Amino acid sequence: MDVSIKFLGAAQSVTGSKYLLTINSKKILIDCGLFQGQKELRLRNWDKLHVDPVEIDVVVITHAHIDHVGYLPRLVKDGFRGKVICTNATESAPPPCAVCALSFRTFHPIGSFPSLPPLRCFCSGRGL
Repeated sequence: MDVSIKFLGAAQSVTGSKYLLTINSKKILIDCGLFQGQKELRLRNWDKLHVDPVEIDVVVITHAHIDHVGYLPRLVKDGFRGKVICTNATESAPPPCAVCALSFRTFHPIGSFPSLPPLRCFCSGRGL
């Protein structure tokens, strides 16, 4: 059995939790969070993920904090079509589009990054 883990977030910070667990050919993303805090961390939310979302088989969410679930809408927008596994309590949290809007309104106020493209909801494509 070939097992590896790759840290895609929450490395050198405590936010943006994303860990890619690969077991043989199966890819499991544990958590899918947004980076929060200082601008240099928040800008990482605009970076492309270091793995093609189409290749991810399943996402396991540990809990519903924004730094563990907030990147899910972007993951789906970029091609993820697998299952998301979580507890019932996590599942009862706001739906991804609400998470998307909340996270970008809270951490990326409209007009705060004039050099970035206009803010859009990852789920619907509508402007925020």
